[in-house]
Amino acid sequence: MTDTPRLTHLDDAGAAHMVDVGDKAVTSRTAIAEGSVTMQPETLALIRDGLAKKGDVVATARIAGIMAAKKTHELIPLCHPLLLTKVTLDVEIDEALPGLRLRALARVSGQTGVEMEALTAVSVAALTVYDMAKAVDRGMVIGGIRLLEKSGGKSGEWRAE
Repeated sequence: MTDTPRLTHLDDAGAAHMVDVGDKAVTSRTAIAEGSVTMQPETLALIRDGLAKKGDVVATARIAGIMAAKKTHELIPLCHPLLLTKVTLDVEIDEALPGLRLRALARVSGQTGVEMEALTAVSVAALTVYDMAKAVDRGMVIGGIRLLEKSGGKSGEWRAE
């Protein structure tokens, strides 16, 4: 008999449920996610120069991403509440896009991974950038949101290619 991969959030009848992680080992778990917001060069210049009408876009996006990671279980129905030990959200100006590159790291000592927390941090940071700059550029594109790497737990290390 071969082990066929299956969705862990579905029971044998196909009903969604929260996975029981009670018997899993407590380990240090880390996840890193990335994404980007592409915009007009003029919009990027406003953000870079701190001239956006709503304030400091980069600082606000950073705080929004960190807050979002802490609330992931309230936003994604089957996620467990986690006592995160670290969340960072880095924002890099990329003139070549033009736009912003976002990167989140989430860490926990726990029984389940933090991939969703890192992905939520990047997603909400990107939405915050859009919200703060939409008055001058409604054509911004949020994209490339993905998990870059994760470590810890039974499945161990994973890195995107």
